[in-house]
Amino acid sequence: MQRDEVVGVFRERLLKVIERQGVSRSAFAQQVGLDRSTLSQLLSPDNERLARAETIVAIAREGKVSVDWLLGLSQEEGRGAEVVSNAMEIEAGSAGKLDETLARWHTEAAGYKIRYVPTTLPDLLKTEEVIAHEYRDYGERVPQSQFERAEARLAYSRKPETEMEVCSSWQSVEGFAKGESIWRDLPAAARRRQIEQMIAICDELYPTFRWFLYDGLRRYASPLTVFGPQRAALYLGNMYFVFNGTDQIRVLTKHFDDLVRAATVQPPDVMAFLEGLMAKYLSPAKARSR
Repeated sequence: MQRDEVVGVFRERLLKVIERQGVSRSAFAQQVGLDRSTLSQLLSPDNERLARAETIVAIAREGKVSVDWLLGLSQEEGRGAEVVSNAMEIEAGSAGKLDETLARWHTEAAGYKIRYVPTTLPDLLKTEEVIAHEYRDYGERVPQSQFERAEARLAYSRKPETEMEVCSSWQSVEGFAKGESIWRDLPAAARRRQIEQMIAICDELYPTFRWFLYDGLRRYASPLTVFGPQRAALYLGNMYFVFNGTDQIRVLTKHFDDLVRAATVQPPDVMAFLEGLMAKYLSPAKARSR
């Protein structure tokens, strides 16, 4: 981060520490050995200078947070070894439990850009037919929870403060249109309705929702979501590897942004790409015959 960004993050987190202490600013200044005027200067939006090292350490000690967190170098508040251990977590459990966790992560990332590499198609674009097909062997309750998840993602993306970028290989989308791999048993008419819905939603949400298609022969990406600067999660099947450290989040953000830069189909052209797939593989006559 640039120096002015560090100063801004420090000011915001210092305010959080003081609020959690439940004391006045004067009392907090006394606790950490500062003049009231010095603390006021540190909290001023016009301030461009960072606190002295010993002051930052004193604030971290009093607030029971890490120096790295105060300076925006970590998203974890804990100190020392606790920060290292919390840099990566594993979230596992039932589909319902993971859905609740994902919903919480999206809520906490409100106002930040979400970067998303889906496992198959983007959740918020899926029809109920496609969701039922994907989860047909999971029992009756799981598809219903996935319907709700897709609706929640779509509602989230319709909020004015939401910004989301999605990256997929164009081959995976073409494979869906052709009915390849896991889509082999999904009727052509259902695949056509899915593509029609994707076109409609992409048209509705652009430009706050942008779908990039890269060449799968040139790039590869595992299912991934980056929740702004707060966390990044790799999906490994019924579990997530969750990264909370600033450095790890930056690396995964760069990985995603490299996919965006390598995209061969840009968001304004995705609808035409999908229409081309329908015309080639899913014309009404073909859809009825399959």
